[in-house]
Amino acid sequence: MEKEAPRNHRTTVNTHFKIGIAQISPRLGDVAANLTLYEQAIVRARNEHVEFLIFPELSLTGYHLRDMVATVALRQDAPEFVQLRELSKSVACLAGLVEESPDFCFYNAAVYLSAGEVRHVHRKVYLPTYGMFDEQRYFARGDSVRAFDTPYGRAATLVCEDLWHPSTAYIATLDQALMLICPSSSPLRGIADNRERDENARYWEALNRVYAETFGVFVIYANRVGFEDGVGFWGGSEVIDPFGQCIAKGSYYEEDFVTADISLDVVRRKRVAAPLLRDEDIDLTINELLRIRGRRQ
Repeated sequence: MEKEAPRNHRTTVNTHFKIGIAQISPRLGDVAANLTLYEQAIVRARNEHVEFLIFPELSLTGYHLRDMVATVALRQDAPEFVQLRELSKSVACLAGLVEESPDFCFYNAAVYLSAGEVRHVHRKVYLPTYGMFDEQRYFARGDSVRAFDTPYGRAATLVCEDLWHPSTAYIATLDQALMLICPSSSPLRGIADNRERDENARYWEALNRVYAETFGVFVIYANRVGFEDGVGFWGGSEVIDPFGQCIAKGSYYEEDFVTADISLDVVRRKRVAAPLLRDEDIDLTINELLRIRGRRQ
């Protein structure tokens, strides 16, 4: 379930702001050590006048958790959550962690914190089970995609595999998101064309540009680096503007701290030039999906 930000959190939108991505290498299963990495990144963000800092998927816990999921999971009254809320008083942030629900389900979650409060929680809805991935064995699935209000405009979070499904970006932008934020733990997979990028990097970079330009949004992609159980993560975090231009890029394979100046006026210019969302026929989409669902039944 998505947790909506309180409506009184919707203040006058700051249409020009600085966003940051902490491209870190978390330690598997060591929440305390990773929380220290968060604290260091937030101190740096504050010093560099970053207003909204994005961390990668499961960066508070590490990715290949398997049977450690229940051990590192956090309820919202956990001391670590208290510390995250305190850190968010200086810089708003999006944290990647394992969330434990009151009924003892465990979610791959991205949590938006600002001004000392949890404002929104997105639970990953598409849990990969192919190749090296086995997330659905250990995590419960989220069941919704919702945009949420921030002082920096309306945003939506889609965790890694979520963004590989076009329906999620479509829903988020119809819900008036101006930014698609994608925390990721994307592993190395093949080398493309004898260049420095691997095949996963090539695909992600193409995908981010297509979504940004198609829907007229900023795409903020935050990927981790480092190794776990012999698997490497390629980094390459980036910010793509609504015209499909990369305005900030992280290093491949190394820790980095990426910043970009965002102007929501660019969203306006793109949507004036290409008003695709304005012309979208939601009833057509709903009716045809209901028809297809009925055929499958």
